[in-house]
Amino acid sequence: MVPCMIINNKINVAIMGAGNIGGVMAQTLIKMKTARCYAVGSRSKEKAADFAKKFGCKKAYGSYEELVADKKVDLVYIATPHSEHYENARLCIENGKAVLCEKAFTANAAQAEDLIAFAREKKVLIAEAIWTRYMPMLQTIKEVLGSGMIGVPTMLTANLGYVINGVSRLTDPALAGGALLDVGVYTINFASMIFGTEVKKVSSVCTYTKSGVDEQNSITIVFEDGKMAVLNSSMLSLSDRKGIIHGTKGFAVVENVNNFESITVYDSNYNKIEKYNRPKQISGYEYEVEACVNALQNGEIECPQMPHEETIRIMKLMDSLRYEWGIQYPFE
Repeated sequence: MVPCMIINNKINVAIMGAGNIGGVMAQTLIKMKTARCYAVGSRSKEKAADFAKKFGCKKAYGSYEELVADKKVDLVYIATPHSEHYENARLCIENGKAVLCEKAFTANAAQAEDLIAFAREKKVLIAEAIWTRYMPMLQTIKEVLGSGMIGVPTMLTANLGYVINGVSRLTDPALAGGALLDVGVYTINFASMIFGTEVKKVSSVCTYTKSGVDEQNSITIVFEDGKMAVLNSSMLSLSDRKGIIHGTKGFAVVENVNNFESITVYDSNYNKIEKYNRPKQISGYEYEVEACVNALQNGEIECPQMPHEETIRIMKLMDSLRYEWGIQYPFE
């Protein structure tokens, strides 16, 4: 990939999808020094115009085709439903546009593999916007665990749930709905970031919505070195969002596995011995954008914080879970 020529030290970011998540990204870009919210695209011209007016985007497009045809767009942030990510990202790559695609990256692993192969062929940057992967707080967590403060970490638990079962896209199989791809993906990534990628065994259960997608799930992962992760996610109830890492000399509590807030360390007598808070942030979205800016400047087609191989591995894991639960989307 040819390094990106950045004008006035800012890249032009276009947002594909004028919903709530796109709005958070737009608000973030407004406060960034390395990127600007240049354009928005929606299937509704009116919705795009309203979004552009609200967030100060220079361009508003009533189709995604018009958006990717704009030669001034450097990076497209995809904030559409999971079921649309594959087609949306492919359109961007066909037009030579770098892509930052919201999690879950695609609906399944086959789509992810095809997209990444296409991006490599076209020498275009594509990255999954699983924001926790890019946060500086992740390095703090790893340093705390590496210090030996809790001894050898052997087990972790992670819980993430919100009362979001009233959101129509999350219960619609045609939109790749379900708790797994929306919130469960965070708990799986948390386990991977802490314990690695060498998985020996996975077992799981779930409950279902009336439409047939997973409503709540519990996943247990055993790693090759004997470490274990117990992960729970739900779109039916509110959880504490904690990630707790258990060690031979103590344990560490990570507040909010969906947007790391702090890590608190306890000794073998359950005494709190240390706490580390996250640095000040705009929204947390800025770190994934910064990673893309750096990749574009260096002519790279993936971000080291979330390599393509890891995106595909986790998509395959989620495919296997859905297979175990008997959940298949109508377009598969």
